[in-house]
Amino acid sequence: MKNKYFKLDDTLWTITEKYPETIPVFVSRGFNRMGDSAKRKAFGGAVSLKTALALKKLNIDTFSSALVERIEQEQNLADASLKTGTGKKSRDALRVEGLLPCPVRIPLMEQLENFAVEYKETYNQDVQYDLKAASMGLDWLKELVINEEDPEKLPDIFISAGFDLFFERELMGKFKQKNVFSDSTGFERLNPLFDNDRLSLKDPAGHYSMIGVVPAIFLVNTEELKGRSIPKTWQDILKPEFEKSISLPIGDFDLFNAILLHLYKNYGEGSIHKLGRSLMQSMHPSQMVKSDRKKSEKPVVTIMPYFFTKMVKEGGAMTVVWPQDGAIISPIFMLTKKSKIHKLQPIIDFFASREVGEILAHKGLFPSIHPEVDNRIPEENRFMWLGWDYIYNHDIGELIKTCSTIFNAAIKENKELKN
Repeated sequence: MKNKYFKLDDTLWTITEKYPETIPVFVSRGFNRMGDSAKRKAFGGAVSLKTALALKKLNIDTFSSALVERIEQEQNLADASLKTGTGKKSRDALRVEGLLPCPVRIPLMEQLENFAVEYKETYNQDVQYDLKAASMGLDWLKELVINEEDPEKLPDIFISAGFDLFFERELMGKFKQKNVFSDSTGFERLNPLFDNDRLSLKDPAGHYSMIGVVPAIFLVNTEELKGRSIPKTWQDILKPEFEKSISLPIGDFDLFNAILLHLYKNYGEGSIHKLGRSLMQSMHPSQMVKSDRKKSEKPVVTIMPYFFTKMVKEGGAMTVVWPQDGAIISPIFMLTKKSKIHKLQPIIDFFASREVGEILAHKGLFPSIHPEVDNRIPEENRFMWLGWDYIYNHDIGELIKTCSTIFNAAIKENKELKN
């Protein structure tokens, strides 16, 4: 298939550097290394698209069409932004930056584009936004924050899932200490799924806003259980019988780090070691839902975002299990500058709106905290939440490093035992 964007002889690195929006396409088709910037450069720089597709036995025309479609989706959004002036950089433009979960990024960006036009017409001020796909990772945002000391030079609104950026003391933590951010979403109550004392998702200190969550659930291959009971809780998957039989979304740092933190808090340091011993392999969720079709090394349990259960084939061997002790959640946070609340409030109201909540809940299966959104999840399904007391009383950045060290040490032990 010929197109004006890339050639079959172009390396994967060349294509993704020119069109970073194609990274999720590569990752979702099994090129896991393309989701990591360092591995993408090393692997992608050495392999042409033609060779890569041959190795994976993927159809060239079908894959190329998927790449072209993704590129043109991105360009349509950019073109619309430039036509309305919202993409124009100006000194007094309000800046919104961060990451959006891939399944909802396009519909949310389309809504944001329409909103930005209306905001410009009403207030005669531009809204400049750069909301990348979550698969691109946080490195670019961390670089923006870590060397900056002046809060006035920061974007006015940050949006991202997970704990990495917002709670590390040398990153957003240093600005939180200066009381730079304020929650102005104004929810008096939360969605019935979350509106209870057990979860308490609303930040009591009033710094962080939350608009939704990314739940982690189990996908069990019943044909591979071989006499073992279906695991129903997080403690179940840590049992010895599930060693070397679990697939984890390690490349999805937001969700993976949330899993590590919640297990560490609720079940102790030993649970992280057991999780490492349980690992069979790291897989992208789109691979996980088809892992029963693998010829060898089929994981018994895959831990994945709830969104990808939409891809599970009905009547097959794969069974979705919502953990009885709660689906671990990676919150979708929003940080807003306190000094500009009067200008930012309409933008805050947009992201906290029912319309955005329904995009999160219905297109991404990312439950919204908006009280009027039907999240289409049974009320008996519970969530596991780290809790604000725990967050404020611990150095979350250091805890992530500690958990990662323990987890990687367990993986190393597995490899040594195998050898």
